[in-house]
Amino acid sequence: MHCIRSNTEVPDMPLPCYKRVLLKLSGEALMGDQSFGIDPEMIKYVAEEIQSAFDLGIQLAIVVGGGNIFRGIAASSFGMDRASADRMGMLATVINSLALQGALEKIGIQTRTQTAISMHEVAEPYILRRAVRHLEKGRVVIFGAGTGNPYFTTDTAAVLRAQEIHAEILLKATKVDGLFDSDPVLNHQAKFLRQITYMQVIERQLKVMDMTAISLAMDNHLPLAVFNLKNKGNIRKVICGEEVGTRIVA
Repeated sequence: MHCIRSNTEVPDMPLPCYKRVLLKLSGEALMGDQSFGIDPEMIKYVAEEIQSAFDLGIQLAIVVGGGNIFRGIAASSFGMDRASADRMGMLATVINSLALQGALEKIGIQTRTQTAISMHEVAEPYILRRAVRHLEKGRVVIFGAGTGNPYFTTDTAAVLRAQEIHAEILLKATKVDGLFDSDPVLNHQAKFLRQITYMQVIERQLKVMDMTAISLAMDNHLPLAVFNLKNKGNIRKVICGEEVGTRIVA
């Protein structure tokens, strides 16, 4: 993908291909090499990667998962009520959101956290118009607590929020380089997929996001980029249109 450059721009300066972007981070991304919780070095690294992309002058919103602290669907499989387990998972995403907000503000990026569940002493409630206003004023907005409803993943929340704020692309930062036609751990001959359609993802049952999220993104023609967060500079590269990771299109 090549971005058109105007005559007034500095030739060597990278040009973002998107003005408004939503970044989906898994809770595990903040865990680093630990088995649980938040790794201070990893969250510092993530904040610096976000800063590198934010410095391009884009509007950036973030949805964070909570799997490093609590995973509702896993708890429900052990007999816990699914709705209660999911609400605990939502609270875990708020913990991660506040940790990321702190890391971003420490390096000078104005950040606001909005939660789908009201907790006024902790964060702003999710109000679409207010979120968009924050973005227009040059602040990063972190959306916590998923959709605010049980049975919906944070991947679905990311697609939903991306649609609501009219993001031009959804970036899914993972610990793998992108999508393969089969599990590369089990099959060393697995073929890397540079671009694929949502329908092909559904037909091949590729594990990129849950089917609710995939269907919602496909129905609304939301482009999705899947890439490795641990490769330094990847967020910035994707936003600048470089061929990094896998692109999923409608």
